[in-house]
Amino acid sequence: MFSLWVPITIAAAFLQNLRSVLQKAIKGRLSNAGAAYVRFFYAWPFALLYTWSLMEFGDYQLPQTNEKFLWYCALGGLSQILFTVVLLWMFSFRSFAVGTTFSKLEVVLIAFLGAILLGDTVGPLAALAIFIGAIGTMMLSLQETKLSVPGLLRGLGEKTTGLGLLCAILLGASSVFYRGAALTLNGTDFIIDASFTLSVALIMQTVMMGAWFVMFDRSQLLDVVRQWKRAMPIGLVGMSCSVCWFTALTLQNAAYVRALGQVELLFTIAASVFWFKEKIARIELIAIILIVCAILLILLEGS
Repeated sequence: MFSLWVPITIAAAFLQNLRSVLQKAIKGRLSNAGAAYVRFFYAWPFALLYTWSLMEFGDYQLPQTNEKFLWYCALGGLSQILFTVVLLWMFSFRSFAVGTTFSKLEVVLIAFLGAILLGDTVGPLAALAIFIGAIGTMMLSLQETKLSVPGLLRGLGEKTTGLGLLCAILLGASSVFYRGAALTLNGTDFIIDASFTLSVALIMQTVMMGAWFVMFDRSQLLDVVRQWKRAMPIGLVGMSCSVCWFTALTLQNAAYVRALGQVELLFTIAASVFWFKEKIARIELIAIILIVCAILLILLEGS
């Protein structure tokens, strides 16, 4: 059962790639914030239905909540929302490419945060895998943003560097907090623990971000409701994706899960090559090799 997190994480990465494609299709009809909100707003009903189905047909018992669980869920949800806000703010700067590259250090920061908050340590092979994977993802970011290494070094003192690192911290913190929430339940089965954690987190996120829209952008909130036909599939795929992420995080160290989750980048590149017939640059090929090596090391360490 310990290695069950591997196929679940790969499924999560694939579904996340699919959700991103669906979100891109709706971005022209909604703002960036609105497009991000649909993943919460239309996902929580499916999450509740999934949890109910587990209890009704799988004979699972709903775990007992506690104060620590609720705090972890709230902090995880808030971290994920703030990540979106900071990311959008970073894109408003002309030099956002530097920040984007440093935001790829998420897995490295997850390893530190997991050790500090949950006592989740990583083995030597996993540490090496995380380092190699971080280099690979940053190389892909450099290629995508057309930023050179000297340009990256020159931008170390810019505000966007700090914002990029803050993005990585917030995104990494959300994974650690969600794992912490599920672990506090001490339930009888990881499946219902993950499902219940997801349901509570999604409801909290929907309320928190919804309150912001009510106060500052009510018209966009109405647009989110009006686009329900296009947004509903995003909610369903997003919920399925999150179920996989939360289940994997309940089973395994968040750093291992997110490191293996970098396989999503390989899915993206494969789609661009085989579907859109795009050519791979040399730096992308090197990055792919590094990421594949990192994934293999994670599998060797974590399974």
